[in-house]
Amino acid sequence: MNELAHTTRLPRAAPARVLACGAYLKNRTCLVDGDQVHWSPLHGDLGEAANCAALERSIESLLSRALGPLQAVAHDLHPDFHSTRVALALAEQMQVPAIDVQHHHAHIGVALAEHAVAGPVIGLALDGVGLGDDGSAWGGEVLWVNGLAAAHQWQRLDHLVPLALPGADAAAREPWRMAAAALFALGRGDEIEARFAPAVGAPAARGVHTLLQRDLQCPRSSSAGRWFDAAAGALALSVRQAFEAEAAMTLEVRAREWLQAHPEFELPWTSLDLRPLLAELFTLAGSGSQAQAQGAAMFHLALAAGLAHRAIEAARTHGTHTVVVGGGCFANRVLTERLGAALQRAGLGVFQPQDAGCGDAGLALGQAWIAACAVRHGQALAVQCAPSVAREA
Repeated sequence: MNELAHTTRLPRAAPARVLACGAYLKNRTCLVDGDQVHWSPLHGDLGEAANCAALERSIESLLSRALGPLQAVAHDLHPDFHSTRVALALAEQMQVPAIDVQHHHAHIGVALAEHAVAGPVIGLALDGVGLGDDGSAWGGEVLWVNGLAAAHQWQRLDHLVPLALPGADAAAREPWRMAAAALFALGRGDEIEARFAPAVGAPAARGVHTLLQRDLQCPRSSSAGRWFDAAAGALALSVRQAFEAEAAMTLEVRAREWLQAHPEFELPWTSLDLRPLLAELFTLAGSGSQAQAQGAAMFHLALAAGLAHRAIEAARTHGTHTVVVGGGCFANRVLTERLGAALQRAGLGVFQPQDAGCGDAGLALGQAWIAACAVRHGQALAVQCAPSVAREA
């Protein structure tokens, strides 16, 4: 996606004129006006004051392009984001509704807008993190969304089994912590120090084990991104990440190597609980480069197969033949291709974001589209969180 300010067109006009303030990471905002989407430049993460100021300037610029009065301002569900505060202030100033849109719902909304998908869909939203309606960190979600003009109606159907994040944000930077959390979830916490001390030092390994034992600084998340980290850590492919998604990218490269050399390799899997798979990966970690590559392939195939199985079940239950995917994990081509092929074999149509991209930089479009649908129907967002099928960690 072009990182500069630009305009794209939608196949169907939005039902309301909405400005959306975007995500916390890779922030960019957009104005949806009829069938036009006016994009700001990419601002970057909103933890930086300069990026927050750039967001505010972009909003002023976008408002000057509106062909009529604004009807709503859309923002993330998280109350502490700068983008949320800006959205609330702007909505009050302009006397229009401020509409919060859950992060993963918005990821699905991007493809709904770009493809004018009609009717209910099953949404698969996979990324690093987003605040869920229950106040926990989501990131590996199976959703039902009522498509096109009723996209504000949705339900969380299922999710990946959550893992603890020992050390909270530190766990997203250090995959060995996620691997330790998986080991602990398998009832093998007494192995943490012996396994990870050679790489991170005994005090750090012992400290993470203590956090897990006492359930201190260990928020839980269904994040697919953190499961990728756990797999990379379990296979000893990554200890600390030099940049975002480094562990997942390494895992994908190794998986592709194995699958190219073993094109008939398959792994039957029907669960969103990946803990048993991680147990197998731990056994492969010290068995050489080829074993690591096989383990990386096993992880990708299991994740794709488990998601496909659950999406196919959900599609049949809810009477739809359409699956929409979104979220940064779909930059992974091995996962995307394997999952898409499995869904198509089951007779399902599969849609994913195009111009806006699958990651957070395009999230504002999903926010705007969903908020516009809510304005059209004169309703707040309608959400139902069903009891999850997946067992909690």
